[in-house]
Amino acid sequence: MMRLLFMLALLMPAAAGAAIPAAPARTEGEGPYPQLILRGATVITGTGAPAYGPVDIVIEGDRITEVRIVGSARSRIDPAKRPALKPGGREIDLAGQFVMPGLVDLHGHIGGEEQGVTAEYVYKLWLAHGITTVRDPGCGNGLDWCVSESRRSAAQAITAPRIFPYAFFGLGRDTPIATPEQARQWVREVKAKGGLGMKCFGYRPDILEAAFDELRKQGLRSACHHAQLDVSRVNVLTTARWGLTTMEHWYGLPEALFEGQTVQQYPADYNFMDEQHRFGQAGRLWAQASEKGSSRYEAVITELLALDFTLDPTFTIYQATRDLMRARTADWHEAYTHPALWDFFTPNRDNHGSFFFDWGSEEEAAWKDNYRRWMAFVQDYKNRGGRVTVGSDSGYIYKTYGFGTIEELELLREAGFHPLEVIRAATLSGAEALGAADRLGSVEAGKYADLVVLAENPLANLKVLYGTGHLRLGDDGQLQRVGGVRYTIKGGLVFDAPALLGDVRRIVADEKARRGITRLPQPGG
Repeated sequence: MMRLLFMLALLMPAAAGAAIPAAPARTEGEGPYPQLILRGATVITGTGAPAYGPVDIVIEGDRITEVRIVGSARSRIDPAKRPALKPGGREIDLAGQFVMPGLVDLHGHIGGEEQGVTAEYVYKLWLAHGITTVRDPGCGNGLDWCVSESRRSAAQAITAPRIFPYAFFGLGRDTPIATPEQARQWVREVKAKGGLGMKCFGYRPDILEAAFDELRKQGLRSACHHAQLDVSRVNVLTTARWGLTTMEHWYGLPEALFEGQTVQQYPADYNFMDEQHRFGQAGRLWAQASEKGSSRYEAVITELLALDFTLDPTFTIYQATRDLMRARTADWHEAYTHPALWDFFTPNRDNHGSFFFDWGSEEEAAWKDNYRRWMAFVQDYKNRGGRVTVGSDSGYIYKTYGFGTIEELELLREAGFHPLEVIRAATLSGAEALGAADRLGSVEAGKYADLVVLAENPLANLKVLYGTGHLRLGDDGQLQRVGGVRYTIKGGLVFDAPALLGDVRRIVADEKARRGITRLPQPGG
């Protein structure tokens, strides 16, 4: 159904299909407390500032009230300098550990019938990886469902990150939007239902421009995947000028950088509905864009920066295109990838993103070059002051929820971001793009207590954020797994991240037992 919604959203507005069951009532998490003090941690604020500590972080209810430096590194802490614990409060000793803001994933589809997984499975994987805020770009389970889950999460009624619902353009209609006024009315209806924004794939320009104008008037935000069916007349510059908040993936940007051509160099036998064609040729697109230093490149990047435009690159979701074997055999699949999701990933002409029909060395070489050029633009955009955020788009192309978000952090590092810049992109920058930086995205007094606690330093090794941790050879000559999130705190509610991962392992193991399998079958095996 998600693939159907995706395709219908490209061709005409879509009505929601059957939604997956809503998450069960919350039984996990402790708190919030009248007062919670995290003692003696090293803090990474998410602002780009260097880590510092020891600090005591004071939380009252769902908000941070103080971040107090209580000593010097490697020195004994004077108890008199520490905030006192109030009656009924709780304190957690985090000496030698690290605290950072909860991660913000701006491209987090909750999943649907096609993926075959439950909301509980998805939410627990997200929270177990420190993801405390997710933007659902499309609300494929229906806007009413998505808004309901968002409100239940805000009330701490379910074990889930905060959810920002953005509706596919035209979601809920039975017929295509045919006039600018219909587009405006649809936007007003989205707001009335509790939606916070729109996701589009392109559309007839006069109609889509009206939708963006109405979004601005209604105080809503937007995301766009500039799909090939409309990108020749609506590219990134077009939508950025209309007020688009975030560009998803990278489609529409190379097209804005074209010189000497106005359309992608499609081969004569190209068919958009053949996904090997679609993704195979997409991997050759950046090579057709003007390069840094050219007048066209400078004009485009300068204008996007002036418009305060946000790039949400989602590098992770295309990673299999440059190394299919690595993506298919990742450490976490056996324990954490649901068999139904694995079925969806397996090459199939009818499943969106399962396009590896005959994917060889030529396709991977093209995509490696594509990544090099794409990453160079994103790095340059960030270095010139542009906003770059983190989005995963997991649930497709061998990307498992939670794990895919951490892979995105590693890919930003590969693109040249300093680890502090990576953390900022994954926290404060995402909050800014959502219009929520007054309450989310950094470890500062007055903001929600959305935090991640780790025993290992993520600035030294982002891999310690994976639920599977990181392999390290000990002094005893034995390999051990270190890292993983210890606690995820959302609005002062303390979740035991390893316990959430244990729940997911049981969900996966139970489904394997039901099917009578012990391992996920490899394609062609």
